[in-house]
Amino acid sequence: MTSEPRGAAPPQGFKRHEYSVNGVHTVVLVGGQGRPVVYWHGAGAWHGIDFAESWTERMKVFAPYHPGWGESADAPELDSMNEYLLHYLDLFDQLHLVQFDLVGFSLGGWMAAEFAIAHTQRVRRLVLVAPAGLPDPEHPGPPMGSWSLEEMYSFLVHDRSVLAPHLPRSVEEQARHAEIIAREMRSARRLAGQGPFNPRLARWLHRLTMPTLLVWSKDDRLAPVSRSAQWMERLPNAKLALFEKAGHLVLDELPEARDCVAKFLA
Repeated sequence: MTSEPRGAAPPQGFKRHEYSVNGVHTVVLVGGQGRPVVYWHGAGAWHGIDFAESWTERMKVFAPYHPGWGESADAPELDSMNEYLLHYLDLFDQLHLVQFDLVGFSLGGWMAAEFAIAHTQRVRRLVLVAPAGLPDPEHPGPPMGSWSLEEMYSFLVHDRSVLAPHLPRSVEEQARHAEIIAREMRSARRLAGQGPFNPRLARWLHRLTMPTLLVWSKDDRLAPVSRSAQWMERLPNAKLALFEKAGHLVLDELPEARDCVAKFLA
């Protein structure tokens, strides 16, 4: 058993699975049938993956919690992007996932790009949703973790009601909520100590020859949409899908963004 906190309740159709990955307790939410799709969350996992419920009608979704997030155990020994990618190679061996579609959001988008660069034969189609990973000093956004909780909510969504099911309702819940977010921020800093980017990533993006979809909200203040330009300049086989009236959590907010991803993967 694990002492890590319970995460957000799985969406309808998903089941919770537990694995020991090289000694690290790892929880994966799995739902649906069909072609396998791996979803990697961003620097915050506390708001769940309710948006993925609609995907299960067309595909089988594997949504792991990164070590240090959600219900997966803390793993201080995993202190670099490469360590996390090796963790996932071990997990995929246990899941018998040889080739799959890969969707990465924000920090998970950076992770997905790095994985697909190194393992092009394993990723059939790639979706990057407001990805981190490329340094862009001209469009910095707010420094990671420098904001209050209220500011964070305003960065994440255009419509606050989207987050309502996951927000605390009592003093006790508020304290626990703050602890969970603080833990996730510590994990993010451990993974990306110099910031959520790799200064050498751009030179290798030419390897992402698989069909790729880049998804962004024009109103994203956490990761400004202007960052999409340098991705599109370097991705050899990519399409850009832009949406309006959504914050950073564009998949959570907009059914049309979720449908766009599902159609692309289909």
